[in-house]
Amino acid sequence: MIYFDHAATTPMHPDVLQTMTPYMLEQFGNPSSVHAFGRSGRAAIDAARRTLASELNAKPNEIIFTAGGTESDNYAILGAAMKYQTQGRHVITTRFEHHAVLHAFEELEKRGFDVTYLEVPESGVVTIDALAAALRPDTILVSVMFGNNEVGTLQPIKEMGQLLNKQNILFHTDAVQVFGKLSLDVEECQIDLLSASSHKINGPKGVGMLYVRTGVQLEAQSYGGEQERKRRAGTENVAGIVGFAKAVQLIVAERDILKAQSEDLRHLLLERLDTASISYEQNGHKGLPHIVNLYFPRVEIEPFLIMLDMRGIAVSSGSACTAGSIEPSHVLSAMYGENDRTRQSVRISFGRGNDKEQVELLAQGLIDVVKSFQNK
Repeated sequence: MIYFDHAATTPMHPDVLQTMTPYMLEQFGNPSSVHAFGRSGRAAIDAARRTLASELNAKPNEIIFTAGGTESDNYAILGAAMKYQTQGRHVITTRFEHHAVLHAFEELEKRGFDVTYLEVPESGVVTIDALAAALRPDTILVSVMFGNNEVGTLQPIKEMGQLLNKQNILFHTDAVQVFGKLSLDVEECQIDLLSASSHKINGPKGVGMLYVRTGVQLEAQSYGGEQERKRRAGTENVAGIVGFAKAVQLIVAERDILKAQSEDLRHLLLERLDTASISYEQNGHKGLPHIVNLYFPRVEIEPFLIMLDMRGIAVSSGSACTAGSIEPSHVLSAMYGENDRTRQSVRISFGRGNDKEQVELLAQGLIDVVKSFQNK
């Protein structure tokens, strides 16, 4: 099998697994315990917190460890809205956010909040003017994803952050697809809340983080112990947190190389499709180098994916969080409206382990399968 679905999840790096193993076998203590076993776990968490904070130009005590991107998104959105609702009950997001964000805003609507969903143009980039026009005196929170998980487009986060900071409106960004892959600076971008996940950067599943700017308060979303400075109850996943930090160190050290490799592989794939005169269009403006989303007219996506899978090639039709049925992409629907494009597009995402030989096989597989549909 050749894997081209790194936007869904990534294989764990061997060095990450090696780093985690001692914290499952020998240094297994509860980090809240006062004895040596516990202190060892606490020291490991503190070191990991410093690593993640450094990558964001943040302070270590601004990092909260969670069970993943979904929990981080939920905690940021629900926690902030409920904490600051006395200052206003208007919140803003976009129509092509990850479901972890969209469903959190739907929950806020049920709780009586007024939600504005910004429209997304075909470019996949929300404009500053559109955001500015949606702001109201009672707006307390805006959430816009940094890089889209289906089409890869990047939003003008820095400009949005500067706009919202001037008006004292909290700004959250889902940076799950961006963290580690691009350099992020929460101070430069004036971000108040930022979500990230380990398994998107060759770290373990089941661990993520939420950056919370000093001074920003969140209403608790879990109840129990006093872990994470009383902000997130539950015994910390020490091995996962250690693995997350190691994954960050590895990807930062190789970031420029991995970015260049993804760009080269993307260029090679499109070049092969063009040479074969395949009918296709790219969805959205080029953004994250590791994601390319292609529309193939007259292609039935479910049998298309199965035919590729039978050839040993793994790609997807969009977010893995909608797996189990091939539904129209809400991201593409937001960008292009309800049409065939939402059912005839495929997401290809590159990562560690992919090379030109694999992309040649991918291209030939795409060419053969697409022609079988388009030449009927």
